[in-house]
Amino acid sequence: MRRLALTILPIASLALPGCVGTLVDVATAPVKVVSKGVDLATTSQSESDEKRGREIRRREERLAKLERDYEKQLDECEEGSRRACDDARDTYAEMQQILPTIPVEPEDD
Repeated sequence: MRRLALTILPIASLALPGCVGTLVDVATAPVKVVSKGVDLATTSQSESDEKRGREIRRREERLAKLERDYEKQLDECEEGSRRACDDARDTYAEMQQILPTIPVEPEDD
């Protein structure tokens, strides 16, 4: 019996580190999953800043397009196009809605 124990003990000790490693992996897996979920669910400050910057640029581009359209519509309106006058009024209203959402750049001294 003692001889069997002496034979099994070295074999068992070789298998034990693998078991312990597996137990550690199993025990830490939920923590890793939760932390990965938190990383995906939260937005870093730089990501938030980039998103805000993209949104501001999108609004600035829209405003620039509206200003070009408005100028053309005013020219056509002055030439007597009633439709262009109506379009110019609508375009101006949209421009007025976008303007407050675009931050003003500070003037260089």
